[in-house]
Amino acid sequence: MAGHPDFDALIARELPELTAIRRDIHAHPELGYTEHRTAGIVRRELDKLGIKYIAGLAGGTGLVAHLPATDTAGNSKPAVGLRADMDALPITEQTGLPYASTTPGLMHACGHDGHTTILLGAARVLSKVHRPSPVTLVFQPAEEGGGGADRLCKEGALDGLLGNKVGRMFGLHCWPEFELGVIGTKPGPLLAATDEIRVTIKGVGAHGAFPHYSRDPIVCGAQCIIALQTIASRNVGPLDSVVVTIGKFEGGTATNVIPVEAHFIGTIRTLRAETRTLARQRVREICEHTALAMGCTAHVELNEGYPVTHNDPALTDEWFKVARSVTSDQHIVRIQDPVMGGEDFSYYGQKAPAVFFCLGIKPIGRATYPTVHKPDFDFNDDAIPLGVRMFCELATAGS
Repeated sequence: MAGHPDFDALIARELPELTAIRRDIHAHPELGYTEHRTAGIVRRELDKLGIKYIAGLAGGTGLVAHLPATDTAGNSKPAVGLRADMDALPITEQTGLPYASTTPGLMHACGHDGHTTILLGAARVLSKVHRPSPVTLVFQPAEEGGGGADRLCKEGALDGLLGNKVGRMFGLHCWPEFELGVIGTKPGPLLAATDEIRVTIKGVGAHGAFPHYSRDPIVCGAQCIIALQTIASRNVGPLDSVVVTIGKFEGGTATNVIPVEAHFIGTIRTLRAETRTLARQRVREICEHTALAMGCTAHVELNEGYPVTHNDPALTDEWFKVARSVTSDQHIVRIQDPVMGGEDFSYYGQKAPAVFFCLGIKPIGRATYPTVHKPDFDFNDDAIPLGVRMFCELATAGS
């Protein structure tokens, strides 16, 4: 097992079966904390490889597997952690593919089927080569709003629950903006913190023809929503980043009835702790005081979401060194600006130095490719080899 392995050759042997696994997972999507069939596939593959694992974590579908180092000295080192998310989304698929979702209303629209397959591919390859350090494989449920990473961390997934404590952690996400063969990341904040807004406006109802008898919660809610946009334009510096988006607004039952209540929900996205605190404060103040000015009341609920996904700078430098050993500089992107999407991989970065990176899936020569969370999205199987290679190289760096 000594010597640097020919990862490309090993991956090529596994690729036909990995592609079949990916398409099988794609055809059978499962929402967060219900990934029982997907977890069963993971258990089956780990059993074939003789890799030890603990199943039934994080509500029942999470798994942590462990590959020891191949020599005694290596097993005194911290483990390298590799993570994949497994859940799908409540979207009706419109790809028309032969392996399209067989479950109405659900689909793998974010590439988690590909991520899971890549980690299974890494398990296959790593089980056959010299491992200078132990490797912990984390198969995580419920990334899409369920916080599966948080639950796994609280259950000790990185703390030596199985094998050695994780000393550095890596994860990836398919990236439709990057062409096949391209990988990229950045030190520091890569993805935003996410918070949830839920507001109920209570007023006084009336006949639609007699609005002067009402305290209209719909008009009040509309004023609140417009005013919330001043957080970005008037409360946060122009070189800082904040997004306040309202995704749903509802109220009323008929064209000629002013209702008693209206409701809206939305999200706050920020990159700095100070901005996160300020944005939450201003959402509450704007809604409560706007409602008061219009003779209504506002009940504001702010639910804390995922933290910022922050890449450890020193480990990111190591990631770039590994990337340069895998591919040419023109295929490696040092991402300049963070993305305001969120990721619960952020919780692993609070437990150990971590790097999250992007894996290109856009076919070469294509101007565009369907973005994630859309009904025509599909993970590109041609990206599997590079994803597996990067995980394997990161797990064996220094061998």
